Amino acid sequence: MKIPKIRSGLLTLLLATLMGVGLGVLTTASFNLTSSTKAEVFWKEGNSNPPSTRLPDFVDLVKRLKPAVVNISTTQVVKESPLAPFFRSPFEDFFGEDFFERFFGQRPREFKTQSLGSGFIISKEGYIVTNNHVVENAEEIVVILASGDEYPAKIIGRDKRTDIALIKIEPKGDLPVAVLGDSDALQVGEWVLAIGNPFGLGHTVTAGIVSAKGRVIGQGPYDDFIQTDASINPGNSGGPLFNTRGEVVGINTAIISGGQGIGFAIPINMAKWVVSQLKEKGKVVRGWLGVSIQEVTPELARSFGLKEKKGALVSSVFPGEPADRAGIKAGDVIIEFDGKEVKSYHDLPRMVASTPPGKKVDVKVIRNGKELTLHVVLGELKEKEQAGLKGERGRRLGIMVREISPDLAERLGLEDTEGVIVIRVVPGSPADRGGLRRGDVIKEINRTPVRDMDDYRRLMGKVKKGDVVLFRVIRGGSSLYVAVRVE
Repeated sequence: MKIPKIRSGLLTLLLATLMGVGLGVLTTASFNLTSSTKAEVFWKEGNSNPPSTRLPDFVDLVKRLKPAVVNISTTQVVKESPLAPFFRSPFEDFFGEDFFERFFGQRPREFKTQSLGSGFIISKEGYIVTNNHVVENAEEIVVILASGDEYPAKIIGRDKRTDIALIKIEPKGDLPVAVLGDSDALQVGEWVLAIGNPFGLGHTVTAGIVSAKGRVIGQGPYDDFIQTDASINPGNSGGPLFNTRGEVVGINTAIISGGQGIGFAIPINMAKWVVSQLKEKGKVVRGWLGVSIQEVTPELARSFGLKEKKGALVSSVFPGEPADRAGIKAGDVIIEFDGKEVKSYHDLPRMVASTPPGKKVDVKVIRNGKELTLHVVLGELKEKEQAGLKGERGRRLGIMVREISPDLAERLGLEDTEGVIVIRVVPGSPADRGGLRRGDVIKEINRTPVRDMDDYRRLMGKVKKGDVVLFRVIRGGSSLYVAVRVE
C-alpha cells in the first residue's frame, strides 16, 4: 500500500480520497461494543501527566505495544483487456467488456494485485482501526497479528474525508488492545513512536518527536495533522503513533515526496469521533451549515473592522440552508461556533461537521464591526449535496450546484423539485460572464432535461473544453436561456 504523498514545493497531497465541503466537533464518547465490554476503556481522557523530558525506554514500550499493532494485506482484482498492455481500445470503452468476447471470443483477463498497510486493535473482540486508503476497493483483507496468526477481515465502515476505516476480525480469543490517548494534550517536541509495516517488512519500530500540530496539507476541509520526524514509509499507513505513555495519539497517514523526517498523522481525537460513528452506523453523519468560507487575511481584517486576524469570512450563503435561515450573511466573520472560538477558517469545517444535525447552536459573527449572536439549527451534510458542491464539471464554468429537496422547493416557491439549483457563481468565471446567477434553477443542458444531480453529472460529463453549453434556467418565475463557454 503506497502511503499518500505530498509533492514537495507544490505541497499537493496525493491521497486516495477526496473530501467535500461539509463542515466537522470531536467527541470523546465511549466506544462500547457490547454489554460485556462496557467497563473496558479504549482511550483515556483528561490525562494530565506531563510528557517525559527524559529519553524514554523504547525497549519496554515496544514490548508492551507491539502485540496491539497489526499488518494488513489487501487483494484487488484488476481487469486487463486482451490488447493490454499495448493500448486500450476505444471500442472497448464504447461497447463494454463483452465486445471482445462477441467479436474475438476473448474476455478481459483478471489478475490480482496486493497492497500492504498497518492498523491497531481497539477492542478484544477484533475491531481494528486503519486508513481508508489501505482497504478501499479491496476484495480480500487479511490481518496479520504480531504473533503471526492471520485472520480474514471485513469492513465495518469507511470515511474518505478523514481517511479512516474500521475493520473487524473474528479472533479465537481475546486480543491485546491499544489504549487511545488525548491528541489535544500532545506537545511539540514530545517523543513519539511509530510501529507499522513499511515496505512489507513487518512490525517495524521508528521513533522521533512531534514536529508540529494542526498542519493543513491540502487533503481537505478537515486537515488537522500531527507532523512528526519519526520515519514513516509506504506500508506504515493506518499504523499507530504512540506517546511515551503507550497511548495512541495519531494514525500515520501521509508523507512528503522527496522529503525526509516529515510525516503526518491523523489526531486520535478526530479518529475517536469517526470510529464511534463507523461502529454504530457504518458511516459518518456530519453537520451542515451551508456557507462558503475563506481565510481572513490582514487586509480583509482591516476592511471588515477586525482588531485581529481571526475567524472565518463567509464568502457566500447557500439559499434555503441552515445559515441562510438563521440570518447569516455574506461578509459576516464567524468568530465563535457553539461556544468554541474559531481562531482560523480551518477550524470551522471540523467544528460544524462533528456537531450532530438538528442541534441548535449559537454562532457569533462580526458584521459591520459589531458582534452578533445568531441561532442556527444545523442540517445534515448529504452525499449528493457534496457531489454538487464539488462542482463536477461545473468547476470549469465556475458554478456550484445542488439538488432541490421538497423543503427547499417550498421555501423558494418552486413548483417542483426537478432540476438543480445554482448555489454559487465564482466572480469573473465563464458562468458569471455568461449570465448564470445564484438561485438559478437549471432545467435543461443542451436541450436535454435535467431532473436531478445524476442528470446534471451525466450531461456535464460530456462537455469538453471550448464547448458552449446551453442552459435553460428558471429565474424569478421566468424561463430563459444562458450560453456559457467552457474553459
